[in-house]
Amino acid sequence: MVRHGETEWNVKRVFRGRRDMGLSEMGLKQAALLGRYLAEVELDAIYSSPLRRALETANQIAENQPQKIEVKVTEGLLDLNYGEWEGMSEEEVKEVYGALYREWQSNPQKVEIPGGESLADVRGKALKVIDEAVSRYEGSVLLVSHRVVNKVLICALLGLDDSHFWNVKMDVGGITTFEYNDGRFTLIKHNDTSYLKEIQKRVLDDF
Repeated sequence: MVRHGETEWNVKRVFRGRRDMGLSEMGLKQAALLGRYLAEVELDAIYSSPLRRALETANQIAENQPQKIEVKVTEGLLDLNYGEWEGMSEEEVKEVYGALYREWQSNPQKVEIPGGESLADVRGKALKVIDEAVSRYEGSVLLVSHRVVNKVLICALLGLDDSHFWNVKMDVGGITTFEYNDGRFTLIKHNDTSYLKEIQKRVLDDF
């Protein structure tokens, strides 16, 4: 599973959710490097969130594959609906929704953002994508999605509940790899951003 490349709102620490924005100039560079990095991994399928930042990332990966591969767009990988927080900066949310933001930081599994949804909502939809992928394909399958979706899925595949959400770091462009055998998912590699070293000028951030 891959997190999309950088957007301007990642840099400005603005909650994105369902807001549909494309990659920034840096994000496009990251996606191009990601595509080349994964070119030697023969993929049977690529699933992507329908949001542009994810689709642009997924398309770069698909274009670098040795064989023609179509990106499967699925709403099961949509980002968390942040409701009233969408378009607000982290600092604004802290100021306006202080108590709820503190709960989000300490007990994220208990929070349903006003006008939005909960981590459990995201988990239920995303796991259906996993179920479809393992039932249809025997080779390598790539999911291109968002921070929240990937973190929730990683917890789920490791048998952890959503209270462990903040125990998982997922940077922009991060790649996490699981192996699936006999009904069990085994974590092989997590949050790999090694391919970005040549262009990364600052420490990547999980926001």
